Amino acid sequence: MADCCTNSACEVEKLRDRQRSTLLWVLWINAALFLTEGIAGVLASSMALLADALDMLGDALIYGFSLYVVSRGALWKARAAALKGWIMLLFGLGVLVQVVHKMLVPELPHYPTMGVVGMLALAGNAVCLSLLWRHRSEDINMRSVWLCSRNDIVANAAVLGAAAAVWVLHSRWPDILVGLAIAVLFLSSAVHVLREAARERRAALCAPASPVRVSFPRADGA
Repeated sequence: MADCCTNSACEVEKLRDRQRSTLLWVLWINAALFLTEGIAGVLASSMALLADALDMLGDALIYGFSLYVVSRGALWKARAAALKGWIMLLFGLGVLVQVVHKMLVPELPHYPTMGVVGMLALAGNAVCLSLLWRHRSEDINMRSVWLCSRNDIVANAAVLGAAAAVWVLHSRWPDILVGLAIAVLFLSSAVHVLREAARERRAALCAPASPVRVSFPRADGA
C-alpha cells in the first residue's frame, strides 16, 4: 500500500485541511472585529470606523463562502469568488451612501475611540494576513481571501490616520475622506475579483472533462 506522504490525493486533502483551519481562524477574528468596530463606530460617530466595520462583516461572509468551497472544484471556487466580488461591490456602494449622509449631517467623531479601536483592528487583521500569507497563491479561492485581508490592513491604517487628522485639525472631513477612500478600495477590489473570477470560470468551463475509466474483472478473478 502506498505511503500517504507520496499519495497526491492525500497531499491535496492535507492542503484543504490547512485551508479550512486558516479560514476558520480568520472568520472568527473578523466577526469579532465587526462587532467591536460597529459598536465603536456608532458611539464615536465615525464614518471611517463604520466603513471598516462593514468591511469586517463582508470579510466574515467571504471567509464563510471560501470555507464552503475549499473541497470543491475550480468552477465552484470561481463562482464563490464572483459572489465575494459582488458582496464587496455592494458594501462599497453602501459606504458611499453613508459618506453622503455624513456630509449632510455634520458631527465631529470621537478620535480617541477611533484610535484605540483602529489599533485593535489593525492588530487583528495583521494576524489574519500572516495566517493567509502562505495560502495566497494556492487557488482563486484563497487568493481572493488574501486580497481581502490585505485591503483590511490598508483600511485600518487609514482609520488611524483619520483619527490623528481629526485630532489635529478638529474637523470631521478626514473621517469622511477616509470613509470615501475605503469605499473606493471596496469597489476597485470588487472589479478585480470579478474579472479574475470570470477568467477562472471560463477556464473551468472550457477544461476537457477527465475520461471515465471502467475496469473489468479479469478472467482469473484477480
